[in-house]
Amino acid sequence: MERPLHLAVIVGSTREGRFGPTVTQWFTSLVEERRDYDLDVIDLAELDLPAVFPRQPSPAVAAYRARLERADAFVVVTPEYNHGYPAPLKQAIDLAHEQWQAKPVAFVSYGGMSGGLRAVEQLRQVFAELHTTTVRDVVSLHNPWSQFDDDGTLPASTGAPAATRTMLDALAWWGRALRAAREASPYAQRSA
Repeated sequence: MERPLHLAVIVGSTREGRFGPTVTQWFTSLVEERRDYDLDVIDLAELDLPAVFPRQPSPAVAAYRARLERADAFVVVTPEYNHGYPAPLKQAIDLAHEQWQAKPVAFVSYGGMSGGLRAVEQLRQVFAELHTTTVRDVVSLHNPWSQFDDDGTLPASTGAPAATRTMLDALAWWGRALRAAREASPYAQRSA
């Protein structure tokens, strides 16, 4: 069997009382059932990333970038706040550059009626600029607060577990393909 893909799961919300950890725990429990991924959960609320973009990276920024560099693929867990994604998530994305390049990114979103899909569509534009490949399949949780049970389980009847398997299969394909391509020929951003 091919070596597992190093998957960085980024928890994009940093608000007090956020629902992101519940969604992330549910999602990562499904990832852990698979043998093709090795997980690294990056919770932005637990990092000491600066609110102002630094000229020189702090030790926290350097450590964060190193975790992104090790990743073969990413999943961003994002809420939708006011029809967009959280500002701390944008800052975390912008604090790195080449660490994102030539790697696939998938999304788990949650929110009201839209299930966070407006945030995802905006994030696709951001990640395209960073030379990533975003996976078409998304796990979108609409009004999830009442759907999870007390132990953080989401019933299969929601369709979310099946959507997660589909997304992770596509992400694994892209992850293996892009890892092989980077190993054969390191990616170099071309100037326009």
